[in-house]
Amino acid sequence: MSLSARIESAISASLSFAMKEPAPRKLAQALDHAVNPGGARIRPTISLSVAKACGDDKPILSDAAAVAIELIHCASLVHDDLPCFDNADLRRGKATVHVAYSQPIAVLTGDTLIVLAFEVLARAAEADPKRAVHLIKILSQATGMPNGICAGQGWESEDKIDLSAYHRSKTGALFVAATQMGAAAAGEDPESWTELGARIGEAFQVADDLRDALYDEKTLGKPVGQDDLNGRPNAVSQLGVRGAVSRLENILSGAIASIPSCAGEAALCDLVRVYAERLTPVLPAHHAAE
Repeated sequence: MSLSARIESAISASLSFAMKEPAPRKLAQALDHAVNPGGARIRPTISLSVAKACGDDKPILSDAAAVAIELIHCASLVHDDLPCFDNADLRRGKATVHVAYSQPIAVLTGDTLIVLAFEVLARAAEADPKRAVHLIKILSQATGMPNGICAGQGWESEDKIDLSAYHRSKTGALFVAATQMGAAAAGEDPESWTELGARIGEAFQVADDLRDALYDEKTLGKPVGQDDLNGRPNAVSQLGVRGAVSRLENILSGAIASIPSCAGEAALCDLVRVYAERLTPVLPAHHAAE
């Protein structure tokens, strides 16, 4: 089974459990709307790839880790899009959850996905309770305060933003969790995989800044120009387009160099190279000529 098929199968099984009768119909539909069809599933793919590189001796835990990370990510998008934050009406080319189902349902959808993420890990604990507890701890730290995605969202309400802390929490936290949880699920030291996750997260943030500045809504499937509209610091405003692209390339090179020695090292290098190609935006002609 391919990584993609394995991830989708595990996500589907987890959602089916949460949506079974007598679950309220609208909230159940909203859960599916928030998670499917997915985007690139980059975080669970990274997590599962690291687990496989480390031996993947407990696939139940590896799958649970991948699913939990994706559910937390989807929850963050639902909450991010709410009128009290980004007030976005489009996500992945379709109506955001609060537009399609109402703001109360959107809040409950995000909350439910967060709870479900931890339930997925708890249900997988029978495979190895000690590893499962470690996975729960890693994901908790990546989700809450002081350095998780909740902290990242919180920085946007501060008068003065610590840019490094903001990016590390808002975007980097779940990428670090992805590499760490993949390793921990396979019984390896998660700390050895921290740098790879941090570098991928930083690269993703710079790439997102570039796309927000360069692409249109139809291409991205979500509103553009949000950094400028909301007064957020970003790589393009600080470095310019060419400078941001150069920064992205340097980060990705460092990511490949940071991969720990393991049986699946070559495959992971190839994976990072593939993502490097996907992340690096095609510059419009007037920028490419600069």
